[in-house]
Amino acid sequence: MNRSSAKPTISDVARAANTGKTSVSRYLNGEFNVLSPALRARIEQAIAELDYRPSQMARGLKRGRTRLIGLIIADITNPYSVEILCGIEAACRTLGFTLLVCNTNNEVDQERHYLSLLSSYQVEGIVVNAVGMREEALQRLQQSLLPMVLIDRKIPDFACDMVGLDNQQAASLATRHLIDQGYDALLFVSEPLGLVNTRLERVEAFHAAAAPVSGLHAEHCEVPHGHSAALDEALMTFCQRHAHRRRAVLVVNGAMTLQVARALRRQGLDWGRDLGLLGFDELDWAELAGVGITTLKQPTRQIGYAALEQVIRRINGDHGPVREQAFAGELIVRGSTRPGFSDNLDG
Repeated sequence: MNRSSAKPTISDVARAANTGKTSVSRYLNGEFNVLSPALRARIEQAIAELDYRPSQMARGLKRGRTRLIGLIIADITNPYSVEILCGIEAACRTLGFTLLVCNTNNEVDQERHYLSLLSSYQVEGIVVNAVGMREEALQRLQQSLLPMVLIDRKIPDFACDMVGLDNQQAASLATRHLIDQGYDALLFVSEPLGLVNTRLERVEAFHAAAAPVSGLHAEHCEVPHGHSAALDEALMTFCQRHAHRRRAVLVVNGAMTLQVARALRRQGLDWGRDLGLLGFDELDWAELAGVGITTLKQPTRQIGYAALEQVIRRINGDHGPVREQAFAGELIVRGSTRPGFSDNLDG
């Protein structure tokens, strides 16, 4: 049989098998019981000779299913987001879904474009990694009727499933570790809190864990992302104010931890010697940074996997109450917070 350069159609298969399109459609849908063995064999041979490959999207739409999941990421350069993506993609492979990834790059126009695009592709559900996402985009998400799961960040006044870190457990664990190592002046560095629940919960847990400890000075400062001068000033002021105390800095996330590490280097301060340093999120470079930086590791892949499982439960008809899944963090202790730092704290 001669093969055409054009992509074969179901009509081509029907002609080659000497049958109608309805019979071919039944074969493709697995309805073998309504086809005779001889007809099944002819259709199978025609498909093989023509190298016919049916459009999965077209077949899905005909059945009311596309098996497409949309993932909206505010900033794919964030290592946390990359790990989340890996977990979601692994779950999609296991559960038979295809993932459409949309990186908005924190741009309003891109956020608007991708929300519209996902609707046009008729995705069955959406997973939103809202870290850094603008309020305008979050408001548009609230208007969507698609099954949706949020990762890491809640949206005020929006009842939606959420999967993320147990921020209270994690921040309390990190703060207690610093106290147990003998630090008596602590600074929690975060980006502006606003209404971002992850930042608010971590700061609140930090103060709650520090409050009962006699003689402990616990402070918090907010620095906009990328404002190196403001960060330098905040760290310098903290170090000067507590020059004769054992000082440590706790940082709200991995991206900010890198900024703090660079700021300390600019000021000639060494973590583990001049002060302690502990950051949320486990990053590849943390163990390579001098004596290593202690981190609060999130089970990011597990969080991503669980988010995809939850959105599929909603797709499959689960109408139960809004569900929030919070995973515990793990402390990875390295030299930046180990005992034995210098008693010369006049840096």
